[in-house]
Amino acid sequence: MNSINGTAMYVGAVLGTGVIALPALAAEVSGPASLLAWVLLVVASAPLAATFAALGARYPDAGGVSTYARLAFGPSAASVVGWCFFFAVPPGAAAAALFAGAYVESATGGGRALTAIALIVGAGVTNAYGVRLSGRVQFGLSLLLVAFLLVAVVLSGPHFRTGNLTPFAPHGWGAIAPTVALLVWSFVGWEAITHLTAEFRRPERDLPRATAAAVVVVGVLYLAVAFAVIGVLGSAAGESAAPLGELLAAALGGDARLLAALAALLLTFGTINTYFAGAAKLGAALGRDGALPAWLGRGSSAGEVPRRSLGVLVVAVLAALIGVLAAGIGPGPLVLATTGLFVTVYAVGVAAAVKLLRGRPVAVAALGIVLVLTVLTGKYLLWAAVVAAGALLYLRVRRMPATR
Repeated sequence: MNSINGTAMYVGAVLGTGVIALPALAAEVSGPASLLAWVLLVVASAPLAATFAALGARYPDAGGVSTYARLAFGPSAASVVGWCFFFAVPPGAAAAALFAGAYVESATGGGRALTAIALIVGAGVTNAYGVRLSGRVQFGLSLLLVAFLLVAVVLSGPHFRTGNLTPFAPHGWGAIAPTVALLVWSFVGWEAITHLTAEFRRPERDLPRATAAAVVVVGVLYLAVAFAVIGVLGSAAGESAAPLGELLAAALGGDARLLAALAALLLTFGTINTYFAGAAKLGAALGRDGALPAWLGRGSSAGEVPRRSLGVLVVAVLAALIGVLAAGIGPGPLVLATTGLFVTVYAVGVAAAVKLLRGRPVAVAALGIVLVLTVLTGKYLLWAAVVAAGALLYLRVRRMPATR
């Protein structure tokens, strides 16, 4: 994999489903003041991305953040962070698939569940043929993603009304903090490519290039879409399950929702595709290192396809999706639970970076940012605590026969 494919994987992982759903969810929480939360997280994402790129270039391994935690703090920390990432994918991918299903439902009047299932199965099949095919698919999807978002913002521009920015903070300035916690989902992804660093031809050169390009693309597009959603849709922004569809409908008419639904499918497939690639490699690495059953360890080496780990992952995502549909709950709780897990991954990862990179300033800055995000995430760290306890219990039980 080269720097161009790496940039595409980054853009797909970070931009994907966040941009099709979260501008509306953020507007519902804090109104136009949500734009401040977007700006803060765009600025914060740069040191986070640079820190994980530096680690990936120095320690290319399928374990990703789990490997960095093991090198810095030992096997227990590696297991905790590995489990948090691996088990964040089922609720996260289920929520992402439901976001895309909402676009299809908005355009056609139905098909939400079937759409979500098809996306998950399709991403699993693509990854079963290896990261090279996955990378090529992601490159094409990322080009379509960028083009679609630019078209949506430009065409809706004439409908932008400055009056939609007032009142700027209808729910008070305190609503910005929970908005930041919600939007962390939008910037999760900088750590996902660390599990694929061994697949780069020259990680020390290609990874920093891919990261820098992705930071610029993602930051510009997120801010452009967030401003367009608020400025064009106004108070209706927080009521829409398909904000990009509403933008295109405002510019081109109601039939544009079909185009938005197609774009949402491509964006979501790209995100799930990237996370399946990274998490499947991670699962194989955890099996190799003893943090998960050894049966999963096949496919952890560069160039190998971790089909066993991928199969377990796909089944877990489908189970989470079916459970959510049966319970009749929306994707909001899934987003926040996933956020708690990924904030934990970030916290351990950047703490390991401070040690492994010998206090490099960008790593110290990233650690400060993650500590703030940890405080803002609050009670949603509970699920991460449960997963971490499971990881430590698994290690303890696994070592008991050897102790005897």
